[in-house]
Amino acid sequence: MTTHSGGTLFPHLWKSVLLTGILSVILGVMMLAWPGPTLLVAAIFFGAYLLVTGASQVFHAFTLPISGGGRALLFISGAASLVLAVMAIRHIGDAVWLLAIWIGIGFVFRGVATAAAAFSDRDTPARGWEIFIGIATLIAGIIVLAYPFASLPTLIWVTGCGLIALGIIEIIGAFGIRKAGNQVRTVISDAIRSAR
Repeated sequence: MTTHSGGTLFPHLWKSVLLTGILSVILGVMMLAWPGPTLLVAAIFFGAYLLVTGASQVFHAFTLPISGGGRALLFISGAASLVLAVMAIRHIGDAVWLLAIWIGIGFVFRGVATAAAAFSDRDTPARGWEIFIGIATLIAGIIVLAYPFASLPTLIWVTGCGLIALGIIEIIGAFGIRKAGNQVRTVISDAIRSAR
């Protein structure tokens, strides 16, 4: 029963990870290519990024067959991302420095939740990639929170590079999840055929 439900969730899981990875890369490239006018657009895109990842994590907290601790961490991370999304979109004009803090906190929460969920459940698809994504996201969050940004261009450059790196990792991880999902479906199909 668990295997079957996990198999039907794989298509949705890898697509949401792929979407957040693509959004992350687009936002990072925009921040590096147009640092001046990008700040407002970046806030909107980053808000959309947090909105998508937050909604995805809340959804998966209730639908993935993972442990209670992993479920709670995914829900907390998703809810925090949703709150941060609203704050990033509403207060960009006043809060460039607060946006950096929100970015860092969002990365830290997401990294801890992703890594802990993968650590706690040995059946997590593409578990190694999920752990790597979680740790990389956590490190990026700590750097954004701890690095003494001397100017806005530095903030944009560091955040842009971090988003591109995390997006590429998520895109690679999405295809790992897709491959694992295809393997699960093959095993289920073979089991059904042999049972007949």
